[in-house]
Amino acid sequence: MVTALEKLRKYLDKIRDKNKEFNIFLELFSEEELIKKAKEVDEKIKNKRAGRLAGYFIGVKPNINVLGLHASCSSKVLENYLSTYDATVIKKIKDEDGIILGMVNSDEFACGSSGETSAFSPVRNPTNPNLIPGGSSSGSAACVAAGFCDLSLGSDTGGSIRNPASHCGVVGIKPSYASVSRYGLIDLSMSLDQIGPFARTVSDAALLLDVIRGKDENDSISLNSKKLNLNDLGKKKDFVLGILDFKINNSKIQNLIDKKIKEIKKKYNWKIKKIKIDHIDLAIETYYPIVYTEFFSGTRKLDGRKYGKKIEDFCGPEVLRRILGGAEITKAEHEGRNYHLALRVKKLIEKEYSEAFKEVEIILSPTVPRLPHKIGEKISVEEMYSYDALTIPSNLAGNCSMSLPVGKVEGIPVGIQIMADKFNEQKMLEVASLIEKTNETK
Repeated sequence: MVTALEKLRKYLDKIRDKNKEFNIFLELFSEEELIKKAKEVDEKIKNKRAGRLAGYFIGVKPNINVLGLHASCSSKVLENYLSTYDATVIKKIKDEDGIILGMVNSDEFACGSSGETSAFSPVRNPTNPNLIPGGSSSGSAACVAAGFCDLSLGSDTGGSIRNPASHCGVVGIKPSYASVSRYGLIDLSMSLDQIGPFARTVSDAALLLDVIRGKDENDSISLNSKKLNLNDLGKKKDFVLGILDFKINNSKIQNLIDKKIKEIKKKYNWKIKKIKIDHIDLAIETYYPIVYTEFFSGTRKLDGRKYGKKIEDFCGPEVLRRILGGAEITKAEHEGRNYHLALRVKKLIEKEYSEAFKEVEIILSPTVPRLPHKIGEKISVEEMYSYDALTIPSNLAGNCSMSLPVGKVEGIPVGIQIMADKFNEQKMLEVASLIEKTNETK
């Protein structure tokens, strides 16, 4: 059996060798400190007192507070902000003997879909360093894909876990809204944000999800949730699957997903139905007024007085675009009309998904409707926002969804999005684990 210490040394060697190329880790705990923690975990394993995450090494998105590390949000605004406490999810990981390696890179303040908006240079996709890894949890996906750690944490507001998981060929989960505490998360949009896991396998992602879920007195909207039954993952069961009726322009991605759906239908004899969400075409237009408004409100504390620098003076163009958009939407003369209209459409989309889940247990679609562009390639704002056309609806509806790698197009990993109704993570993971099995047989 490989010890935690041996595993740590392997990861540190890889990070030393490849981190400059991929620009993933912004900061690591000292080697001395990590070795000490690994030895402590090995001792606990030896004495059979170890937690569920003993021997797992974890990277963290820099908008999640970890005591002793810089929660910079990949921004010059907070580059000197040293966390003085652990987010609830970090405390839960430590309680189960998981070892935090350090902070990974991301899009600045989680604003972006590519990994290019970081103030500390873009993250590169480990499967092809010329391509974007996706965002905003770019480093969280990349550190797992590069073999720098076992697991990582990201945050997902409109696809920021699932998008990079798809592009980097790893598993990424957006939990149901309110199922994971956001205490210690530097928010982008508090009505949409959720913290979630990345891993190389469904079972490892499910384990980390199970550890971080649950009610937290420090997050008033968080709810109790049943423990996941991880032993049921991979067991054959009957499911009714819905195929999302949504046309994407990339026929190669669609053909890959269609082929996988035919394969699982044949293997498991699952029932398949077409599902139409009538107002899904309004998802992007609904999402951004909400995000702009809530991000503008949340960043008013970054005025350069208490801590950090004044955000407008030091942030990048995508962050500034969202601040200025929020400033316009919240002007007194508008009386909150655009924000409240967006919330009404959000409620409508949420209702449509609730109705759909009365017909089917799971809804499948491509995770991302297009392949990643080259780093530095100029694409329009509209094109950039279109990356999240299929992931945003899940955040608006508040349900759970995940990306699972199912193949490659032009040598680039492609994920299938698996979505279930609110707090039905168990069912979602059971389906994902069975689809994953069909990948393993090739």
